[in-house]
Amino acid sequence: MQYTNHFDSPIGNLLLAADDVGLTGLWFDGSKYYADCLDSEQEERDTPILEQAKEWLTIYFSGREPRFLPPIHMMGTPFQLDVWTILKEIPYGKTTTYGQIAKEIARQKGIPRMAAQAIGGAVGRNNISIIIPCHRVVGAKGNLTGYGGGLDKKTALLALEKIDIRQLTD
Repeated sequence: MQYTNHFDSPIGNLLLAADDVGLTGLWFDGSKYYADCLDSEQEERDTPILEQAKEWLTIYFSGREPRFLPPIHMMGTPFQLDVWTILKEIPYGKTTTYGQIAKEIARQKGIPRMAAQAIGGAVGRNNISIIIPCHRVVGAKGNLTGYGGGLDKKTALLALEKIDIRQLTD
């Protein structure tokens, strides 16, 4: 069973989803893959996991780095899970590129190279935005690239983390 609840952030409403293991989804209303991993049966109510996620978001949107993670239950293909695990390691206030993630996945798999486009596909399907920080991934030249919630949200999240977005271009 999945449980849902909402969080009104300064940059848009968020839908949160969790099961008994951890947070399974966090989407901006109207985002590209909005609620795509929700079970057909779900119940809207608070749970301890959703409360922890809201606490994390409250700290984050106050401009501070949360010092904990709520329990997370990532659900995806093995490749997506590998990419999302790397996303979780991107430090607050820092960015990385799709190419850097591709090099790390290739290293982990013992293969000569991995296509950055494949990484982009997995990053784009991240169901737990913000907490699994796909907004911290930029293009090869530091350019702002797609974000399921919209580039305006990506820009706002990076600015909140005090990342100098003037150096990042569209």
